[in-house]
Amino acid sequence: MQKLNLQSIERVQDISPKSFKENYLKPQKPVVIEKGITDWPAYQKWNLDYMVEQAGEKVVPLYDDRPVRHDEGFNEPHARMKLNEYVDLLKNEPTKYRIFLWNILKEAPSLQNDFKYPNFGIRFLKTLPMLFFGGKDSYTFMHYDIDLANIFHFHFHGEKEVILFDQKQNDYLYKIPHSLIVREDIDFSNPDFEKWPALAKARGFKASLKHGEMLYMPEGYWHYMRYVTPGFSMSLRSIPRKPKNLAKAIYNIFIMRNYDNFMRKWKGQDWINYKNREAKKRTELKLKTT
Repeated sequence: MQKLNLQSIERVQDISPKSFKENYLKPQKPVVIEKGITDWPAYQKWNLDYMVEQAGEKVVPLYDDRPVRHDEGFNEPHARMKLNEYVDLLKNEPTKYRIFLWNILKEAPSLQNDFKYPNFGIRFLKTLPMLFFGGKDSYTFMHYDIDLANIFHFHFHGEKEVILFDQKQNDYLYKIPHSLIVREDIDFSNPDFEKWPALAKARGFKASLKHGEMLYMPEGYWHYMRYVTPGFSMSLRSIPRKPKNLAKAIYNIFIMRNYDNFMRKWKGQDWINYKNREAKKRTELKLKTT
């Protein structure tokens, strides 16, 4: 059976700021750091039960794997419930619901005492530590972040599988125009190469993250994440250092996003359907010319 062409992401136990900068940040290469946060209180304390103790009564935004609709705003949640109710759901039954971009400084400020910003010789956006939760077999669509940030993704409680692609693979991923995602009907855990033949040309990376491990995702990297077990992660981010990526981030935030929202309101679902058709059409055209 044909599979995606993925190489395992390099792993290290720990790393110095100099080594990280020279071997991963400058060349924009992903890495998993296995023991880099053992001195954090979060390493011992952070699990689902502890999250409930700290913020169980907070109402959280929930997302599932339904396709994008024209009448839903950018990152608009599909449901809401209290965190303690959501964690009960995670523990007791399969669910596609995920928590996405939950700002802990705003919603659960006590959690900031449990971690510190790593010394990697890079400036972090300290107002944006975000939590992500998911149930068994829930997943994120393949996407990249609107600001093309350097992302430091720390996983807790359970196991998560990750697939990454850099921006050089765009021609093969069935990227949706005026968007940050690819075709949502592609199953990256078991892709149909007859339906999506360009995927055979894509070259990417894979990793499995366990409790306390950190994944560095370079600027603009596409990422697909599937929860093998219920669990959660925290992301810290730093603005893109490459001028080209910073310019693209500004374009995405101030032009692309607003244009797409305008077209959704004007054309409705026809705009979404058009973009899906164009993603397949443009990718197949590129495939014929490469």
